[in-house]
Amino acid sequence: MFDENPITKRLGITYPIIQAGMAGGITTPELVAAVSQAGALGTLGAGYLTPVKMRDTIQKIKQRTDQPFAVNLFVPENPDFSQKKVSQANDWLEGIRQELNMEEPAQSPEINNDNFQGQIEVLIKERVPICSFTFGLPSREIVQRLKNADITLIGTATTVDEALANEERGLDMVVMQGSEAGGHRGTFLGDFEMSMIGTIALVPQAKDYVSIPIIAAGGIMDGRGALAAFILGAEAVQMGTAFVTTKESGAHPLYKQAIRESSEDKTAITKAFSGKPARGIHNMFMKNFDKVEQQLPDYPIQNELTKGIRKEAAKQNRPEYLSLWAGQHPRSSTEKHAKELIQSIVSQINSLVDGLTK
Repeated sequence: MFDENPITKRLGITYPIIQAGMAGGITTPELVAAVSQAGALGTLGAGYLTPVKMRDTIQKIKQRTDQPFAVNLFVPENPDFSQKKVSQANDWLEGIRQELNMEEPAQSPEINNDNFQGQIEVLIKERVPICSFTFGLPSREIVQRLKNADITLIGTATTVDEALANEERGLDMVVMQGSEAGGHRGTFLGDFEMSMIGTIALVPQAKDYVSIPIIAAGGIMDGRGALAAFILGAEAVQMGTAFVTTKESGAHPLYKQAIRESSEDKTAITKAFSGKPARGIHNMFMKNFDKVEQQLPDYPIQNELTKGIRKEAAKQNRPEYLSLWAGQHPRSSTEKHAKELIQSIVSQINSLVDGLTK
């Protein structure tokens, strides 16, 4: 059966379906717990959370489920700070801030990498069973500390070389993020443009070269995509966009609506919101920066510069200025409870398998 493999056994889940750890408030305690209660793996997107907020959210998840769940963290990055780029970006953002009646932003946004170390401490103290990482590799010291605490570690890769790097670092399994995926690219070796490899090409090549279990991500919205990934060699799938529109998701209602009304040709890769390439529904904010995004500060500096705009746009119901992260398969998005979504995926897989074996 598709649901009996090393990943389900290692993670203690019934179905090899992982809800992606989407940061920014989408992965509410209700969503994470509902996914885990349904037999899949719920994931808290904790990339932007302080250690205190992360701890409180983990405890709320524990109150709602006794099943395994994961926490996703962003590996810190240390970009070169350029006051010239920050000033230029603020000048370009000024018109939007005025339209939203916002105050002037800080000219030198602060980047605090101590947050990551605090998050690691919370993982250990709260005995979180599974942790996934995006944007790079945690240090060998952190890997060993988490392993000593019996925490299963999941990495992210967009190429076979990145998958091999995850394996060499000691992570237990790796998400192969195809170019179809919504949200930020996990590329950390080389240029992201050369790492835009589709899921159907990426997964089998990773399977041929990597010994740790493979998790497929990118464009997977239903049982058809999941079964295809299993046939290609993945032992689990990670799904993000599919869970954004669920009832338990914390996504803004206009964000959910934008995904449900979108199509495969309406997304694009942009650095405008955060300074890091990410796939989302093309809107006015992205259009404004299409020609100058390469001149913007790198992540996480640009992310700090636009954070207030995104927050205010959400308050004012202005989706044209929201980061509407989504993959290339939005037409299959539904407005279901997370449990219903998982049940429909499993049912579709079983029907397809039955059809193939007759």
